[in-house]
Amino acid sequence: MSTGSTPESAPKAQPKATAVLAPWVFWPAAGLVIAITAFSIIAPKIANTVFTTLQSNVISSFSWYYVLITAFFVAFALWLGFSRFGDIKLGKDDDKPEFSMISWISFLFAAGMGIGLVFYGVAEPLSHFANPRPGVTGTEIELAQKAMSQTFLHWGVHAWAIYVVVGLALAYAIHRRGRPISIRWTLEPLLGKRIRGGWGNLIDVIALVGTVFGVATSLGLGVLQISAGLEQAGVAEANLTTQIVVIFVVVGFTILSLVSGIGRGMKWLSTTNLLLAAVLLVFLLIVGPTAFLFREFVQSMGNYLQNFLGLSFTVSAYAGVAGEQWQASWTTFYWGWWMSWAPFVGVFIARVSKGRTVREFVGGVMLVPTVLTFLWFSVLGGNAIYRELYGQGGLIGADGSVDADSALFDLIGGLPAGTALTFGVILLIGIFFVTSADSGALVMSMIATGGSTEPPKALRIFFALLASFLAIALLITGGLQTLQTAAILSALPFSIVMLMICAATVTAFSRERRAYDRAQRAQFVDHIGDFYGLEVEEPSLREPSKPLRAALERLRKKAVKTGDGISQRTLDAIIDDDKLAPPDNLAQADAIVEDEVETVQAAEAEKKTKGKPENSKD
Repeated sequence: MSTGSTPESAPKAQPKATAVLAPWVFWPAAGLVIAITAFSIIAPKIANTVFTTLQSNVISSFSWYYVLITAFFVAFALWLGFSRFGDIKLGKDDDKPEFSMISWISFLFAAGMGIGLVFYGVAEPLSHFANPRPGVTGTEIELAQKAMSQTFLHWGVHAWAIYVVVGLALAYAIHRRGRPISIRWTLEPLLGKRIRGGWGNLIDVIALVGTVFGVATSLGLGVLQISAGLEQAGVAEANLTTQIVVIFVVVGFTILSLVSGIGRGMKWLSTTNLLLAAVLLVFLLIVGPTAFLFREFVQSMGNYLQNFLGLSFTVSAYAGVAGEQWQASWTTFYWGWWMSWAPFVGVFIARVSKGRTVREFVGGVMLVPTVLTFLWFSVLGGNAIYRELYGQGGLIGADGSVDADSALFDLIGGLPAGTALTFGVILLIGIFFVTSADSGALVMSMIATGGSTEPPKALRIFFALLASFLAIALLITGGLQTLQTAAILSALPFSIVMLMICAATVTAFSRERRAYDRAQRAQFVDHIGDFYGLEVEEPSLREPSKPLRAALERLRKKAVKTGDGISQRTLDAIIDDDKLAPPDNLAQADAIVEDEVETVQAAEAEKKTKGKPENSKD
């Protein structure tokens, strides 16, 4: 999936980070990607063997892991939205949403449109219909319904829950905490100051490498489909040479736009592309079996919801090697692809969500793009399946195969104005290619500079070229299968980062909620007597809790043992003499002791200074 809107259209984050290259992020990430790219181009057969072996091992050993953590991300996102954290604002307390609800929804819709939807819009439902998941049986009608439900699973709330995990943590760090736009800051509540050093660099390297592979996967899918469209139109053959030429032409246009400074043109291209996608959707809805498509959309939504839990945890465990291969080509590939795209999409949706609450963010991000995506697949995939069931067919090969590269062009080629539609779809994919390369390069450059909102053009050009050459290398190595393998493998380390982000988000939200609760309790204690006529103990009269008292006693014993008289007297005042208000926790007690030590030391230093003769010399 790639966004159809560029991050330039999003608001600028504050404070603005300076565009200084982070060497311990840039060089390890760039070096690793360049090494893999060079290896794949120089020795494609060996690289293909390596990728295939890695994919086989990862799928056989970790397919359950991808399915389990993705289901966890869905549950986690929904829990955050419905929990007591839901009213936390992604911004300062008095910040209003930067965009109206309609504009914000349009941004989320843009985030859901991209090369992936165009590539798989016809191909995936048709593939699941012709070649169901191993173990799935039934009549043609039943298989058609199951095909749509399986497609909805891959493109529904699971994908957007992954983006919520990263996007929500980023939005909180950027708008609430005022941090730069970099993945490392999502883990600040968990790692503290260590995020500024090696740990933070490692996290950004993992995010950067994953994003490069995610962008390269999308570019590879786009060029596969463009070359198939050119062959359908009789312009060129769909071979590796054509694909490489297409990549260089489109990336050349992207670089030209960066060098010439026509960045606003990218926003115009993004808007134009959304309109083209809408025109294609409406056209297919009108010329196709309109009533059937609406019925199929509603029914498929219901079937998806009915089978949601079962589909969410399916790993084809009893289907043997065939099940593993199917998982690698579909579910595991998608979950890996979405995770590798999470930094990119997360940055986009975070930047446009300033002033929203956590509940609004979770609901909007998980609901709006999902419904629109379901409509897209219902119209494109529904047209294809209807044609196979009740029409002239021809979209499925005699051997039951579906050509994913050309499936969309095969469908529209038989419609009125088929040739014009073919060139229109090629233009649609080409513009998605340009905007994906441009906005992907921007996000990668942000990460490589520690969060700069305006990274150098040269750096953006470098990352656009890097992702393009990686896409070429993966196509040379093995085409679609290698692209899928790259997405799965690059997501594995970042999935661990995402689990840490979940823990960090809960930590940050819990701290904020406790702070608000303490403030509310303090206000309640101050005014309870006025309203209810109750006598409430002063804070200095309240006893510390038993666990806290035990911890304070240990601190006092340590002070006695080390001869730290100041700390001992301070703890005596807290524990025995009731001269100081008891702290809420041990960290607060440490702070009280440190303050008292500093106060006493400062007083003693001042006393010595006053007692010293003015004409004395050291």
